[in-house]
Amino acid sequence: MNSRVDPEVLIVGAGPAGLTAATYLGRYLRHVLVADGGETRADWIPLSHNMPGFPAGISGPHIVSRLREQSEEYGAVIEAGCVETLRAVEGGFVASLNGRDLQVRAVLLASGVVDHHPDLPGVERAVQRALVRICPICDGYEAQDKAVAVIGKDDMGVREAAFLRTYSDRVTLIHVGPPGDLTERDALTRLGIALVETPIDNVELEGDRVTALCWGGEKAAFDLVYSALGTSPNASLAERLSARTGEDGRLIVDSHQLTSVPGLYAAGDVVRGLNQIAVANAEAAVAATAIHNALRRTDGQTA
Repeated sequence: MNSRVDPEVLIVGAGPAGLTAATYLGRYLRHVLVADGGETRADWIPLSHNMPGFPAGISGPHIVSRLREQSEEYGAVIEAGCVETLRAVEGGFVASLNGRDLQVRAVLLASGVVDHHPDLPGVERAVQRALVRICPICDGYEAQDKAVAVIGKDDMGVREAAFLRTYSDRVTLIHVGPPGDLTERDALTRLGIALVETPIDNVELEGDRVTALCWGGEKAAFDLVYSALGTSPNASLAERLSARTGEDGRLIVDSHQLTSVPGLYAAGDVVRGLNQIAVANAEAAVAATAIHNALRRTDGQTA
């Protein structure tokens, strides 16, 4: 696609969902602009063994790089920058990007979420080294028979610790929130999950395997640490359009990934559901196809 052609569809976000949708729409011969707001959540993945088709594993940056190359092969234009405003107008939307207004016929939000990392020194590097992990569904398999700590501030920590008991009988929940926010204590006892209720004073990353956490003068070593502190969705553009959201702030969509705002679609982690790349890819394929068919209907191109 020639970058001077006005885009029909704006995709907000250049992670797996956004880039997959761009490939589909490009193959539908649609003019697509992808607003790349910077580092995606997938870039944090050191090596995923949970990505279908890659039995030896693949890194997050490699996944994103390949998806980006594929989308550009089919004409998507990817532009660095964040969409500042989005408003509905007759026939579509007007978006503000890098100091100019763009009028498009449809918008796909693939803007993802922001993880709430534990307040630990060097936590970002620890995530990249797979010592601190944020997704037990992605890599709980790698926690088999290891000493695992889960850092939580409420009952979400209990649920993630319980999930990890599938893989190890050495699971400890480190509760850093108010005592009253932990209401499922009986489940910890029943499942044999140790409980520590105290803020963490320090963390030591020893080599490439062991993480040592310190609290109140005590010290314990763990092979892996999981953060169960939740996420915040990047859904402000949709919220300003009064799009419907769930209790967690993520967008509610129909079976075609359409939000409650006509012409505004969403896919990936910003949507309620399972935060997985495979899921994001599938949602993106559904959304892109729905967008293409909706535009065909508007243009009188359907049977």
